[in-house]
Amino acid sequence: MVQRSIKDIEFKSTDDLEVLISILPSRVQNYLKNHPEKYDLVEVILDLGRSAEVRFPTSQEIIHDEEVTHVDLQALISRVSEFGDDNRAGIERTLHRISVIRNRKGAPVGITCRAGRAIEGTIQNIEDLVMSGESVLLLGKPGVGKTTMLREVARVLSESANKRVVIVDTSNEIAGDGDVPHQAIGKSRRMQVPATSLQHQVMIEAVENHMPEVIIIDEMSTESESLAARTIAERGVQLIATAHANNLENVLTNPTLSDLVGGTQTVTLGDIEAKRRRTQKTILERKHDPTFSIVVEIVDRDTVSVHKNVGNQIDEILKGKSVSGELRWIEKGVVKKLAPEAKVENKVLRNVDRVPLYPFGISKGSLKSLIKEYGASLKITDNENDAKIFLTTKAHYSRKPESLHKAQQMGIPVHVLRKNSKEQVKKFLEKYTPEIKKKSFAFGTNHTVVNALEELQTAVRRIFDGEMRVELNAQNSFVRRLQHKAASKEGIHSMSIGEGTTRRVVLEKGW
Repeated sequence: MVQRSIKDIEFKSTDDLEVLISILPSRVQNYLKNHPEKYDLVEVILDLGRSAEVRFPTSQEIIHDEEVTHVDLQALISRVSEFGDDNRAGIERTLHRISVIRNRKGAPVGITCRAGRAIEGTIQNIEDLVMSGESVLLLGKPGVGKTTMLREVARVLSESANKRVVIVDTSNEIAGDGDVPHQAIGKSRRMQVPATSLQHQVMIEAVENHMPEVIIIDEMSTESESLAARTIAERGVQLIATAHANNLENVLTNPTLSDLVGGTQTVTLGDIEAKRRRTQKTILERKHDPTFSIVVEIVDRDTVSVHKNVGNQIDEILKGKSVSGELRWIEKGVVKKLAPEAKVENKVLRNVDRVPLYPFGISKGSLKSLIKEYGASLKITDNENDAKIFLTTKAHYSRKPESLHKAQQMGIPVHVLRKNSKEQVKKFLEKYTPEIKKKSFAFGTNHTVVNALEELQTAVRRIFDGEMRVELNAQNSFVRRLQHKAASKEGIHSMSIGEGTTRRVVLEKGW
């Protein structure tokens, strides 16, 4: 049987946004009614005693009219389905998620209304992986689009590949609320889960009772679910699942999830073997074959980093080596690919002069690790005479040590951190991470990204020089996100205006 591409399947993208807006307090409805970014709404926050808040992909806005009351919360709750043990509910035959915060007595004191969407084409950059029959684990922070991708995976595999697909839908988030699943999942079947603690049992039940070729699971988070997934994979069923983690290393170091990528075990080597490997006698090794042979790190809605042969990748990590995936992004409807970032980084950094850094009162071990992680163009020196940067903390700076005095006499720039914390060090290293160089290499001949970031930097300087507003050239959504992120790092307010091909970023002063 000939398989069709996802592009050949007709499906009307829908988000039922008006249904979600209709359950909100009237003042919030009126605020959103003619809002220019209405159809990009991400979520609405209603917290007792505070003003309502609406969030969009690149901004969040406060509705200052009046504070949220108990009446507002109860009225909204009366318009949705019953809340489960995970404090989530929905609106029948829609994909929206309603989550409640309760006080110690169980009374609602806050509600998060997240807009759920069915968007065609969201798996274009991983279609080949999904169609391969291999098990795929999707990673990414909350809100990056993991669940939206799962819906599209379910539709494509059930309609294009004609496979028997079963969704284990813990919070009715993949296929929507109610007994009739949303059309977004195509021909897939959906099994509801009565309680989150029973998800692993329903996973096994799905295999034993319904003979699926593919099982789809959202938000794997417990050891029981990891073990169930391994059992399912060993029976030859393809798994497509998500987990809250930023990258492959995060999964490996998470005790409840590490089994998904092979797990770890402590091994004691003999003297000869330890010498041959040039390691300590006690080391960590992979315990078994990974449940998921492919891991996809979702960078944003258009960009992913793909790790194939996960077993080999885990082995490299356990040897202390840095690993990177294959970068994939969508440009003008076409999937672009680049070899693993580790290779890119090495090529870039060979052309970057590393600046000698002398740390005083800063943990060298932690600093070295973070420099490697960030690919910062810095190297640590133990000789302050060779240093080009002197790094210390506020506490040490106030004591005026001899090393500091000497550095100042030599004209070496002194950088002072508020405290010796990982977050403070990260912020410092960001200044020395060759972002634009990596972008220009990562996107090959795509000068659009480089030019757009350079335009952003020029605009930032104009704002700092006194201009109140600077409009940038129109760009696609991916480039606009890069510009928003760069502006945020500079402390400059940014927003997107215009529609379609004229949509562009604007920088403004005074926010």
